Amino acid sequence: MGLIPTHLINNQQKMLNLISARQEALSDNIANMHTIGYKRKDVDFSQYLNSGTSSSLESKMVQKYGPAAISSFSGGEKLTTEDELALMQQNYLLYNVAVRQLSSTITEIKTALNVSSTG
Repeated sequence: MGLIPTHLINNQQKMLNLISARQEALSDNIANMHTIGYKRKDVDFSQYLNSGTSSSLESKMVQKYGPAAISSFSGGEKLTTEDELALMQQNYLLYNVAVRQLSSTITEIKTALNVSSTG
């Protein structure tokens, strides 16, 4: 095992990839809103937010969805610009949390490397 715990960074990178996939799906929904036969796409994070288990959100999402997490939904729901933009805002908040977590992990790794090199 090396000095840098790459699995910590890799998990957060996968989380960012999932958030990016959701942003792409939501953008496609807006772009194709008036296309006949288009099926709405999304990445559903909600089932993980209230699970109550101790494992990390990133790990659960990666196990469930992998790197391509976009699912299509069949009719019944009307696409509205307002709803899609609200979901984009929610996705933006998830992105900010993920970036802060990644930044914190990088800072912790730097601190650990500095302590080990001076110790």
